[in-house]
Amino acid sequence: MENTLYYGDNLEILRNHIADNSVDLIYLDPPFNSKADYNILFKEPTGEPSKAQITAFEDTWHWTIEAERTYQEIIRTAPASVVEMMRAFRQFVGLNDVMAYLTMMCIRLIELKRVLKDTGSIYLHCDPTASHYLKILMDTVFGKKNFRNEIIWHYKTGGVSKRWFGRKHDIIFFYARKGDSDYVFNLHKEKSYMMHKYGFKKSDFQEDDLGQYSMTYLKDVFIIPAIGSADKQRLGYPTQKPESLLERIVKASSKEGDAVLDPFCGCGTSIAVAQGLNRNWIGIDITHLAINLIKWRLKNTFELEPKRDYDVIGEPEDLAGAKELASQDRFQFQWWALSMIDARPYGDKKKGADTGIDGFIYFMDRKNEYKKVIVQVKSGKTQVGDIRDLCHVIDREDAVIGLFVTLENPTQPMIEEAAAKGFYKSNITKKDYPKIQILTIDNIFKGKKPGLPQQFCISPYEKAERVVPKKQNEMFDN
Repeated sequence: MENTLYYGDNLEILRNHIADNSVDLIYLDPPFNSKADYNILFKEPTGEPSKAQITAFEDTWHWTIEAERTYQEIIRTAPASVVEMMRAFRQFVGLNDVMAYLTMMCIRLIELKRVLKDTGSIYLHCDPTASHYLKILMDTVFGKKNFRNEIIWHYKTGGVSKRWFGRKHDIIFFYARKGDSDYVFNLHKEKSYMMHKYGFKKSDFQEDDLGQYSMTYLKDVFIIPAIGSADKQRLGYPTQKPESLLERIVKASSKEGDAVLDPFCGCGTSIAVAQGLNRNWIGIDITHLAINLIKWRLKNTFELEPKRDYDVIGEPEDLAGAKELASQDRFQFQWWALSMIDARPYGDKKKGADTGIDGFIYFMDRKNEYKKVIVQVKSGKTQVGDIRDLCHVIDREDAVIGLFVTLENPTQPMIEEAAAKGFYKSNITKKDYPKIQILTIDNIFKGKKPGLPQQFCISPYEKAERVVPKKQNEMFDN
């Protein structure tokens, strides 16, 4: 199986691209119906928080005609036990956001069961918002006899409340595809620093910087710190999970060469862990923000490049594909186009007024001195007034260069207006760069890059720590 990233609705990807009984391990960390918006947290080159906080996804669900259509599909096509459970949910829960969420999850869990091998396992990550409903749904779809563990992931981050006990855990439901089969499970150990209090012999212990410890088999409570603000793993993505959490799951329920699937892969922690542990992988996400971040992570962590080392399905591969994406969703087109030139998105255009800024690129021009490039992305008709507007924006924002990225070829007046703005001279390279640059999507497909001191441009994302893939004999905790 080839390592593959898919952009798109995971339901359609599963149905159209993933074969029956082809996956060894599924981990999914879907939205929890928390009614919150989750942002990608960009930083300025100085390390300060940026205004460019983009909503990665909105974790709010509503009963719509599409939810009703999906529910009716479940009633028509799902096994009888699933149909009866969904009818009971509808009667008890009502037609509201919770029922919409359960309907969305049910149709996908049915497909995930189809693609999972008989020797495979599935881990569903959730929190107490909907875990009680999801447990019933998992029992119904996968069979309650195939339930193996309710894993508690305990962490210490976050605030406390005076109105209830501090909420410091998530829940992970572990099911074998067929509990009575020879499903993969590698029991392994972790360090325990408390066992010396229970009368064990001194010879049972070792010692490290944290003190004496013994090796004990893993229990169903995982005490693992969440991603902190200074953590080297931190990529600024909402709901990012620590690699050590995913390592336990991947080590326990797969072997080298097995296929790991994450249908809500976000910033790609499961993908990175699978790659590092010599597993094959499939990742699916519905935003180009996530897909681009995963590509960036794989490049910086493992030096992997798309097309050479893995496939990316669903991204535009030519001008016709770019136009199709623009016609479907101009925001996804905008984010995809920005990713093609390594620009960071700016602001949340779905919620705020248009500032004339779609993205930024920063580059260093003297030691600890950064210059700003404004990026505008246009998917429709363009005219000379657009270039004049960009000139005003770069003056207003004290930027040194403006990039105008467009699907359409520029007119001659646009080219002339851009040329009239002159050049910016870099203090480091001593080269001149046009202050207004027009770059077509067709140019980008042909390999053209913005005229910038590329070697001094700042990464749009925080870089993940580079790792070397682990060998089989290094897989267990030590």
